[in-house]
Amino acid sequence: MHTAAEVAQLALRPEAPIQTSEFRQSRPKIVGPDCPESPFPILLQGPVQRGFGRGGKELGCPTANLPDESISAISTVVKTGVYYGYAQVLPPKDGKTELCNDDVRVLPMVMSLGWNPFYKNEILTAEIHILHEFRSDFYNYDMKALVLGYIRPELDYTSREALIQDIEVDKRVALNSLSRPHYDKYKEDPHFDLSCTVSPPS
Repeated sequence: MHTAAEVAQLALRPEAPIQTSEFRQSRPKIVGPDCPESPFPILLQGPVQRGFGRGGKELGCPTANLPDESISAISTVVKTGVYYGYAQVLPPKDGKTELCNDDVRVLPMVMSLGWNPFYKNEILTAEIHILHEFRSDFYNYDMKALVLGYIRPELDYTSREALIQDIEVDKRVALNSLSRPHYDKYKEDPHFDLSCTVSPPS
């Protein structure tokens, strides 16, 4: 198995397999062992970057991108694909934010690590979708993430609709998988700022 970082060094990346209806119908509702196993958990942290702007507009799945230097902790140990875990957005040090306290909690997330073959990206990215409706954008805010398991490989699609269907399945699989006791407890992991609160906007 090539890690994502190793694939990034190849002169020619292998093509991602095309999603099929058979694969979608056979997808499990829960993935991974009952307790996270090596190399998980993987800890990530960095300021949220602007991505391609497609997630929210085209796919109904807004994502927060981590900078290149923040993703080596995962890209050097796992292959490309979709992963699940928890994430937390941290408000600015000056406390000026439109976010509310619900927005800065530790929340479930799904993460895509790879090149998004459907869009033919040229740069390896780690795009995190936090399963929560935020009050406002949080570009440049620090984000902490804890990756706990693997959902599926990176795939290509014949249509945007097929990609959206898989993303919705990814979200359900993540929530189901995180509901197990040995995963749920990571919401309290010291990697996160469990005392984080914000003042209401004036």
